[in-house]
Amino acid sequence: MIKKTTGHKIHKFAKSIFNINRSLTGPGVRETLKELKTICPKLNIKSYNSNIKVFDWKIPLEWNLKDGYIIGPDGKKFCELKKNNLHIMGYSEPVEKYLSLSELSKKLHSIKKIPSAIPYVTSYYKKDWGFCISHNEKQKLKKGKYFVKIDSNFRVGKLNFGEVIIKGKSRKEILLSTNICHPSMANNELSGPSVAIFLAKWLSKRKNKYTYRILFLPETIGSIAYIAHNKKKLLRNVVAGYNIVCVGDDRSYSYMPSRRGDTFSDRAGLLTLKKNKYKFKRYKWLDRGSDERQYCSPGVDLPIATLCRSKYGEYKEYHTSLDDLHKVVTAKGLEGGYKLLKDTITVIEKSVFPKNEYPCEPMLSKRNLYPKDSKSHFSKEQYLLRELLTWADGSNSLDDLALKLNTSVKKTYTIVKYLKKLKLLKINNVYGD
Repeated sequence: MIKKTTGHKIHKFAKSIFNINRSLTGPGVRETLKELKTICPKLNIKSYNSNIKVFDWKIPLEWNLKDGYIIGPDGKKFCELKKNNLHIMGYSEPVEKYLSLSELSKKLHSIKKIPSAIPYVTSYYKKDWGFCISHNEKQKLKKGKYFVKIDSNFRVGKLNFGEVIIKGKSRKEILLSTNICHPSMANNELSGPSVAIFLAKWLSKRKNKYTYRILFLPETIGSIAYIAHNKKKLLRNVVAGYNIVCVGDDRSYSYMPSRRGDTFSDRAGLLTLKKNKYKFKRYKWLDRGSDERQYCSPGVDLPIATLCRSKYGEYKEYHTSLDDLHKVVTAKGLEGGYKLLKDTITVIEKSVFPKNEYPCEPMLSKRNLYPKDSKSHFSKEQYLLRELLTWADGSNSLDDLALKLNTSVKKTYTIVKYLKKLKLLKINNVYGD
C-alpha cells in the first residue's frame, strides 16, 4: 500500500475545488472559501462592500456568471461555460445577439503559439465581453451567423476573503498570503491556496513563537483592500512573510525577493533553499508580478518575499487551460512546495538574534579582547569577536552572522555565548526586539 503524503492530500483537495468558477468576487469565491474552511476550521470568511474606495482603487461590483456559449451556423454549441469556465472572459457583461464571423472574431481570444490551449483573459475594470477559445478550434470556424450569449449580471455586493490568525507567544507576526480568484488553473493559482490551507492546518496544531496571519484574497484588489483596512496593524506587527503562488509543479524552485531584498524573509528563504540544496532560479524585484507588488510598495514596505516552484509567467502553460492537475501540478510538486514553505517557517521559528548591549563599541582592551598595543594585530578570534559585535544589532540571526563572518554556525554560537557571558550582548528570541 502506497503511503499518502501531504502532497497527495493537497492534490486531492485541489482536484475537489478545481472546477469552481472563481473570479474577483461572486459565488465561486465564497464556495472556495467554504471548502478551504473544511481543512482549517480557524479560517474566518470576511468581506468588504462593493464601491468602497481603497487608496487609488475602488472595490468592483460583484460579478455573477450563470451561463455562456456560442451557437454556430450548424446549430452546435461551443465555448460553453459548462464545459470549461475559461471560455468566458472574466467579468464579461451580459450579451445575447447574432454576429457574423468577422464580428465574432473580434471577441474571440486565442493563442496562436499554443494552438491547443484556451487562454485565460479578464476585463475586470473595463466593461467588455468576450470568449476564449483554442486557436485550433478558432481556425475551424466557417462563415455564417453565430448566436452568442453570456448570462451575467453585476450588483452591489461583496468582495470576500479568508483570514486565519494563529496566535503565538509573540505578537510579532509572519504574514502568509495567497490568491483565490483564478478559475480552473492548477499551478497559477490553485496550488497557492491549497498549500496555504494545509500550512494553516499544520501551524494551528503546534506551539509557535510568532503569530501567523494567513490570507486568502482575490489578487491585487484583495491585498490592496486588506492593506487599506489593516495598514497600521501590519506595519506594527509583521516582521516577515511570503506571497504563496505557483507552488505545485515539479520542474524547479524559484525565489523572488522583497523590494528591499535583504529582509528577514529574504534571508530565511534563501537559507532554506541553500541548506536543502534545492536547485533554484533567483529573480530580481524587476521580475515581480503578484501581490508582493502591494505588500512591498512604497508607503507600505512590508518584508514580503515570494517562494515558489516555476514562477508565474515563466512556464508555457501559464494562464491557459493547459495548466492542469495532471501534467503540470502533481502530488510530488505540491509536496515540494509545501515542504519548502514549512522548512522556511521552521528556520524562522528557530532563529535567534544576538544584540550588542552598548550604543558604541564596548571597551575590549579592559577585557583582554583587544591587541595589547597599537603595533600588534588582531588574532583571528579577536577579529571574529569584533566583527560579530558590529553585526549583532538584533536583526541578524545566528545563521546570518555565520555567513557574514564566513565561519560555521557552531563557531558563531560559541562566540555569542562567550560575549553573552561577558554581558556584551544579549540574545533575543524574536526578530526586532
